[in-house]
Amino acid sequence: MLTTSTSNRALIFAALMFIGPNIVTAEPIIAKAANAIQAEFDIVKTEILQADDAVTFKIAVSGKAGDSKPAASGKLAGSSVYSYVWPTSLNSSAVGFDADQGILALAVTAHPDFDDTPAADENGDGDKTNDGNLWHSHWVVLGPDDACGKGSLKVKDIPNGTKPKLPATWPGLPLLIDSPGFEPALSASTVTVTVPTATLGDTTGMKFDGVTAALRVNESTHAPLLCVANVFDIASGDLSLPGTPTKQ
Repeated sequence: MLTTSTSNRALIFAALMFIGPNIVTAEPIIAKAANAIQAEFDIVKTEILQADDAVTFKIAVSGKAGDSKPAASGKLAGSSVYSYVWPTSLNSSAVGFDADQGILALAVTAHPDFDDTPAADENGDGDKTNDGNLWHSHWVVLGPDDACGKGSLKVKDIPNGTKPKLPATWPGLPLLIDSPGFEPALSASTVTVTVPTATLGDTTGMKFDGVTAALRVNESTHAPLLCVANVFDIASGDLSLPGTPTKQ
């Protein structure tokens, strides 16, 4: 099983809570392959390519991208989510959430026990509710919650009785999550997601990192509903968000 220590969770929290004004050159984040990490989650390169009409997010691993998915448990409570994630310095308002809600990240996820893309029929069988096991994309807003484990992060919950601003493609879950329908491509060692520039707000000064991780649905299916449970790898090693987009 792939796991992370409590100290690593604290590092995640500390690093994501400080997105400072690092001055870096526009280049991908390059990392050495690590034998201790399962190859399909072992990040060796993370980059964002920025053109006039599209922003392309890429993570390359030392193994076959997407080769592992969670085992189905047959129930939502306690189920697992595997993910390839690009934490960014973008404001949460850039994709339609209220401003300043937390860490905005693009994620490619798979989870066989539930479906959270109600507008899409990824497997083409005419049923839009049965394809969570296929890799698909989300915008998520991350924030700390010690109820997930000391120093751990979660996808931020929407408290009962509140009506926050949400993207038009919000999937109806009580979370700050969006299902924008950007189809990921998993080819050999690389995960790629292309995001139309027109769907993003201000990207000036954007910084990023790369993470592979497992999340877990709360056994009670109440808040915190979706916690970051295991961190497999961090592109920068310390979540300092050293990457900046490469202009095309």
